[in-house]
Order: sequence, then structure tokens, then C-alpha cells
Amino acid sequence: MLSRCRVLIVDDHPVVRRGLRAMLEDEDWVESVAEASTVEQAVRAAVSHKAQVVAMDINLPDGDGIEATRRIVTLCPGAKVLIVTLYDDKDRVARALRAGARGYVLKDTEPDTIVDALRTVADGGVVLGPKVGPEVLTTLQGTPAQLPPPFDKLTPQERKILAGLVRGATNAEIGRRLGLNEKTVRNYLTGVFEKLGVDTRVQAALRARDAGIEG
Repeated sequence: MLSRCRVLIVDDHPVVRRGLRAMLEDEDWVESVAEASTVEQAVRAAVSHKAQVVAMDINLPDGDGIEATRRIVTLCPGAKVLIVTLYDDKDRVARALRAGARGYVLKDTEPDTIVDALRTVADGGVVLGPKVGPEVLTTLQGTPAQLPPPFDKLTPQERKILAGLVRGATNAEIGRRLGLNEKTVRNYLTGVFEKLGVDTRVQAALRARDAGIEG
């Protein structure tokens, strides 16, 4: 069961903040809700509130919510950030994920879905909205000729499974393609994450793309 979480909402529009706050305060997994409207307020509030989950807009009066995300996850390593924004271009999505965000959804998503996404992120999951799905991984740059460490430690089978993540495939889809059952794929992924020093599928896929592993 998900333990109760301290949530921070970062958005420069009071109506957006208050609307999301009202919904979150009715959730049994939410302990408290704080608000911020700028990058500097967000960073201070994340530290003082000991935020565990952050709903982060990108366009803020004093800067970029993606940079705020980077600062927050550095200062508060346990914080999980969900980007909630109007922007759906792949470059921003990739930057946000590289900065440490655990998910990215658009503001025109149903409010209940945004709350569900925050809960998923709070529970350790990763969320990419339907308009910013796994195809974003293909926009990332960098295709070195040789795989750098720690990718050179992966077995051929682990590289194939990692390539499945780059394609955005599920464990079941990867298993069908490689003739493995879903549990075996999960076990392989546990080893892959450990070797790469990452915690999520998206982080692994982004690093793989940068290292030249194609889907």
C-alpha cells in the first residue's frame, strides 16, 4: 500500500494550482499539499516541505520548470517529479526525463488522469501521456561507434531486451519477440538496471539511446 505523501504543485496559474490541490486533498495517499509559482519558490518549497511528489509546469515566470526539476531531484533525492505542461514537443520531453522527471503529461489531460499519474509516480512508476509516448526516445541524439561503459558489460541478450525498451515495448512484447516469458524479461531487466545504475525503464532507455543502442 502506498504511504501518504507530501505533494508540491508548481504552476504560475492560481486556478490550476487550486483546482489540482482540491482534487489531491481528497486522495487518501496524500498527506499534505504545498504550492509554488516560480522556480525559486519551487526549490525552496521542495526542501522546506520535504516534498515527495511534485507536479511541475515548465513555463514559469523566472525560468524553466525542467531546470527546477533538476535542482529539486538533486537537493531532494527522494522527490518524484511529474511534468504537467502545455508543451508536447519531444525535445522538452527528453530534457525533462534526463533532468530526473518520472513522467510527462499534458494539461489538456483529464484531471482525474493527472491525479492518477501523480499517484503512479509516487508509487515508483513512470508515466508518459498518450501524446508524448515512448516514440520520444527516438529523437535523442548520439550514436557512438562503440558502446561505452557500463553498456559494454551487458550480455547480448540484455542488449536485445534493452533495445526493446528503446522501442517502447512492454515486457510481454519483448518476451514474445525473444521467445522468453514475461517473468524472465523482468529478471533480465533487474540485472540491466543494476548494471546501468538506473531505477526506471525510461532512464534505461534514454541512456541506451545515447549509447547507440537502437530499438
